[in-house]
Amino acid sequence: MTKITEYFKETKAELKHVNWPGRRQTILYTLIVVILSAVIAYFLGVFDFIFSKGLEKIISF
Repeated sequence: MTKITEYFKETKAELKHVNWPGRRQTILYTLIVVILSAVIAYFLGVFDFIFSKGLEKIISF
């Protein structure tokens, strides 16, 4: 039980050293991730459509 207590004490001490981002920076990074995810999803959808149409043409011979 003492190891668990010591673990939590050390974890709490380490969390005091963390440089937490501010509200503005967090919102900015979140927007960047959401926009990049949407762009990548769009491109993957386009490529999936192109490859599926190409495969359809190959199979329909």
